[in-house]
Amino acid sequence: MPSHPLRVAVVCSSNQNRSMEAHNILRYTQNGILHMLERNKRIKPRPERFQNCKDPFDLIITCEERVYDQVLEDLNSREQETFQPVHVINVDIQDNHEEATLGAFLICELCQCIQHTDDMENEIDELLQEFEEKSNRPFLHTVCFY
Repeated sequence: MPSHPLRVAVVCSSNQNRSMEAHNILRYTQNGILHMLERNKRIKPRPERFQNCKDPFDLIITCEERVYDQVLEDLNSREQETFQPVHVINVDIQDNHEEATLGAFLICELCQCIQHTDDMENEIDELLQEFEEKSNRPFLHTVCFY
């Protein structure tokens, strides 16, 4: 099991629905159905651009393949400094409230399972395969380095 809490980024195209719902669930502050913008205001002070964020993460989850490609492009264009691995995983989630909520719970469960692995680097592929079968959703996975 990792010695520190898993550092996770969740990225979607508009930073308004899917990633915010996942952030909501990951913070365990589920207080019922809230208006989308009120929820967002409570979770983050403002929208953020992943490309402007220089924080290191262990795991970056995207909510659509186009954004996954953009995150990979951004990470691969950065100069590698620490060679710390970061796993980039795409979980396709439709951009509506119901799917955002279901996707957020799936992302939360995935993060919890990864956090509790003994060796994330060697167990993540098998774990993702299990989640694909369980959720009937395809996952994309790439390892990049900081």
